[in-house]
Order: sequence, then C-alpha cells, then structure tokens
Amino acid sequence: MVYLRELYLPDGDKEFDYIVNNIKRKCYNTLYPFKILSQKQLSYLEFEPITILYGGNGSGKTTLLNIIAEKLKLTRGTIGNSSSFFEEYLKLCACNIKGGAIPQASRIITSDDVFDFVLKLRMLNEGVDDKREKLFAEYLQMRQQRPPRENILQKSNELKKIVAAQSMTQSMYVKRNLGLNLKEESNGESAFAYFREKISENALYLLDEPENSLSPERQMQLVDFLAESARFFGCQFIIATHSPFVLALKGAKIYDLDEYPVTTKKWTQLHNVRVYYEFFQKYRAEFEK
Repeated sequence: MVYLRELYLPDGDKEFDYIVNNIKRKCYNTLYPFKILSQKQLSYLEFEPITILYGGNGSGKTTLLNIIAEKLKLTRGTIGNSSSFFEEYLKLCACNIKGGAIPQASRIITSDDVFDFVLKLRMLNEGVDDKREKLFAEYLQMRQQRPPRENILQKSNELKKIVAAQSMTQSMYVKRNLGLNLKEESNGESAFAYFREKISENALYLLDEPENSLSPERQMQLVDFLAESARFFGCQFIIATHSPFVLALKGAKIYDLDEYPVTTKKWTQLHNVRVYYEFFQKYRAEFEK
C-alpha cells in the first residue's frame, strides 16, 4: 500500500529566494533544514510500499524523515531535530497523499524511541528484581518462624505470611506476592518487541535506523516482519538505514543520499554493502575450511 506517494522539496533557488525575502538579516548559527537536501539536488521523491533512504552520518536521511514526519504531523515518541526555521521550511514542501489523508495510526519510530523503551523496561525489571530478592529473604524468615500465640488479631498480616510461607514453595510465594510478571528479555528482544507493538495494520511508518540495538539475527527477523506487514497488512514504510540486512528488503526502492545528485540504486550497488562484500570475499577461504 502507498499512502504517501510523492514529496516535493524546495530546490536551491527557491530556498535562496525565501531566505532573502522572508528571513530577517541577522547572524544565525544554522538555517537548518535549509541548505541540507538542496545541496544534493534533491527536490522530489516518489515512494513505494517500502522506500529506503540510505546514507552515512550527515547524509540527510534523518533530516528527511523528520521533514516528512512534521509535514504529515505523525505521532512520535521522542522529539526530533528542529530549529527556528523548521516550520518555515515545511511551508515550502508539498505532499501527494492517497485520498488526501494519512491513516491515523501512522507514526515515526526513531532509535531514541526504542532506546527509551528498552531503558524503561530495564529499570522496571530492576525494580522487580529488587522486590523479588526481598521476597526471597522474607520467605526464608517466615519459614523459620512459628505462628504467634497471642495478640492474633493484631498480628493477622504476619500470621498470613507465615502460614503462606509454610504452605508454599519459594517460587510460589514470590510469584503470588510480586504482583508483576515480566518476561526477561535481552535488549535486542525488547527492541524487536517494541516494533511489533507499535506497527499495526494499514498505516504509514517512518523508521529511523531500526537496526540499532538489534543483532544480525534480530535484524533479519525485523526484515521479515516489515516485508510481511507491507505485503499482507497494508503498511507503507520509509526507512533510513545503512544496514545491509534492511537494505536487502525485497522490492524496496532505495535512494542513495551519499550520491550527488541523489540517485536510486540496487542494494548490491551501495558503497556500504560493497565494503561488506569485498571484506567477506577477501576471507572467503576462511569460511570454506
């Protein structure tokens, strides 16, 4: 499915005219996002069900995602890069949208979103772990005590704990009193779970370097998940990445933002992928021993 069909960006001439006629003559540290994408002669993009923005650090791929996200007013978790001129720049951009509206569930997912989720989950797990250790100690203490013979009413809670400890195994006692049962997952598993939770059916999703925090194996699982979501569940993806696993997404349209001007390429033609290929070719004999 294609919800966002085309994006029009101001070229260098339009940017220059706008800056001269609308921005007061003062000294600014930056005019971001002006003069970023226009320097690559990038003024038009056409999108497919899966479109990939490839490039190294500083290539503008994250800037481009933020422009799309803000222009379409997509839901986001963490705040993206911005400046005093971001809104002014967006006025010069235009979108061709199927039906005139983007599905409500659409959102941008950044590596910061995933990192925050994993960090909060880890902190929550650590809190649960602290409580679990206290319950282990409490269980052993209660197992060694006898029920009080006097002031029973005043000590009813203590009595209940003692009786419970006497009648349960340690694991049963901890589970009943912990009140929270979290799955123990690695950072990669948690990150992958975040994508599965946030990506639903029939919506547009912008993904900024989704490979972060994911092992090669998890990246391949994510690729399968994205491909199935696009093929069978009406999702459209625009992905900023330099991961060879993500770049190999079947049928993806890839814009090479490292090129001047920006061009579309096959994933096997990209510089980053060629470096990996040549490296493994160099040591091919080692793998065949």
